[in-house]
Amino acid sequence: MAQKIMTLVKNDPWLEPVADEVYARYERFKTRLNQIESDYGSLTRFASAYQYYGVHPDTESESWVYREWAPEAHALYLTGDFNQWNPHSHPLNRIENGNWEIRLPYKEYKDCWQHLGKYKVIVHSARGVDYRIPAYAFRVVQDEETRDFAAQYWEEDSFKWGRKKPNLPERGNLLIYEAHIGMAQETYGVGTYAEFESLLPGIKAAGYNAIQLMAIAEHPYYGSFGYHVSNFFAPSSRFGTPTELKSLIQTAHELGLAVIMDLVHSHAIKNINEGLNQFDGTDYQYFHAGPRGEHPDWDSKLFDYGKTEVLQFLLSNIHYWMKEFHFDGFRFDGVGSMMYWHHGHDGPFDQEKFFTKGVEFDALIYLQLANKLIHQVKKGAISIAEDVTGMPGLCAPIHHGGIGFDYRLGMGIPDYWIKILKEQRDEDWNLYQLYETLLNRKFDTPTIAYAESHDQALVGDKTLAFRLMDQEMYYHMRVDDPHPVIDRGIALHKMIRFITLVLGGDAYMNFMGNEFGHPEWIDFPREGNNWSYHYARRQWSLVQNHELRYRFLAQWDSDMLKLVSEHRVMQSDYPQLLNNDDWNKTLIFQRAGLIFVFNFHIFSSIMDYEFYVPDAGNYELILTSDASEYGGFNRVDTSIRYPSFYDRDKGQNRMRIYNVNRSVQVFRRKVEGA
Repeated sequence: MAQKIMTLVKNDPWLEPVADEVYARYERFKTRLNQIESDYGSLTRFASAYQYYGVHPDTESESWVYREWAPEAHALYLTGDFNQWNPHSHPLNRIENGNWEIRLPYKEYKDCWQHLGKYKVIVHSARGVDYRIPAYAFRVVQDEETRDFAAQYWEEDSFKWGRKKPNLPERGNLLIYEAHIGMAQETYGVGTYAEFESLLPGIKAAGYNAIQLMAIAEHPYYGSFGYHVSNFFAPSSRFGTPTELKSLIQTAHELGLAVIMDLVHSHAIKNINEGLNQFDGTDYQYFHAGPRGEHPDWDSKLFDYGKTEVLQFLLSNIHYWMKEFHFDGFRFDGVGSMMYWHHGHDGPFDQEKFFTKGVEFDALIYLQLANKLIHQVKKGAISIAEDVTGMPGLCAPIHHGGIGFDYRLGMGIPDYWIKILKEQRDEDWNLYQLYETLLNRKFDTPTIAYAESHDQALVGDKTLAFRLMDQEMYYHMRVDDPHPVIDRGIALHKMIRFITLVLGGDAYMNFMGNEFGHPEWIDFPREGNNWSYHYARRQWSLVQNHELRYRFLAQWDSDMLKLVSEHRVMQSDYPQLLNNDDWNKTLIFQRAGLIFVFNFHIFSSIMDYEFYVPDAGNYELILTSDASEYGGFNRVDTSIRYPSFYDRDKGQNRMRIYNVNRSVQVFRRKVEGA
């Protein structure tokens, strides 16, 4: 018997055979936390290493101080603009615990150690002599001519945070607009923090209450989408300055938008010149030694989460982004890869594989500590796990035996949409299977639903709009140009995203531009496309052009979000299936007191279509995708009332509607006197 039965086990009988392992998982976390609190005083103090390492002004000693952790290095030298890049004039002193330090007195260096000055650290080690970027560099820039990266000193700026704090979205009302700063502009080139800031009012007006920003931490290869990070404490300089990023976040907060950072702690870039790899001359300073430190799929390095200094580095990184830039939470990339030595490939998963065989205990402890820290630093902060393995307790409180995330990504949903769109004709869709797939989750594990994300928008894949309409989007998207491929694509695009929203989870996510069916994939500048920015941008003018149909999809997206928010659909109980009519390809269910009628039939629209309703009364149509403002055909009169009637033979309340094909209709029971 387990020493203690955790709440996670009490709530899930399937876990009873592994009750001891669940308890052991919690005990490992507690042991590590107690050790940290004993040695450092608190978790937040432990996670404040960014205030110790790197370059800082020290008012007490009236000097700049630079510290680095490099336990196996033979010697370190600071070099840069301040000493005309002299390689030997400024050696660091070895101090305790593998740390190195140098102090530059204000008086002596007041004219040479300045704002925007570039610098590096020269590391002498078993590797030889390397010019490296400090691990805790807070700004890293690239020389336009040499393409070389260097740290840049950024003085404490005069930016002042406003007093207004955003009301962070509660569970069931998180609507995320996922975005990449660099490709959020329409002009050819790299977008900026300032340019994206100008888009925020439109995102808010569209109904979203959170933005999720990709590629914030510095990464040398632009086309990596920000997932091969080199400098974890440096906001990418290709998008602008740290001050401009702060301004963006401040404006978002003033608009009531939470700001979530796409955080990559699952791996790091292999690059030696720009990154952490072999910083002190060994392959085991920040990462596992040998093959264990290599990710077999991502060509990257894997952190050693069991090492105290690595834990401190990563947790301090979280603390830094929250305190210095006021991020409201994180989407943790690659959690499924982190939690297992086999990186999530050894499925299907069972109890043994979830708790013992192949599980990376140190990574789980890190994730638990990260979640505890996030929620200590900011009440209501949001943590999201990218995981498809189904790890039990992923979103359960740590003290219940869980890992402590607030949400997981419903990654199987977009995969399902791609599968049926690629492999099945519309008329062969199994609607009950569709219904069950969208509901295939544990309802105690808050899930973020999405029909597509940036993954589906990349070259080699297709967005929903492009998969539905393909090349016809280039020729037939004009309002006055009816075309069967476009008509079908627009109708299904609206239905797919809406049914995903109302059934798929406890939160919702959209990648920028997909809300209006952006017509092209994402392809960053590279040799294969002659370094073109043509596909690394968003064509906002398409939705602003009233001669084109994109605006219909944008309006639908906004109104469906409004309906879901006003009626708290994602916060409501499990939906009630009212009718699954495979012959007429019609799916009807009730959720949050609303009745949703989805007709996926390719041509059949049925007058006086009859179905069961739980409650008697008069019903009104409050939303239909067939309305002209959404690019529909206005086949339904929105002013009609729909009275229910009692069918004595069936013993049910029934209702009749005009069931229009390739559309969704939403009904609400009219309360008398309202």
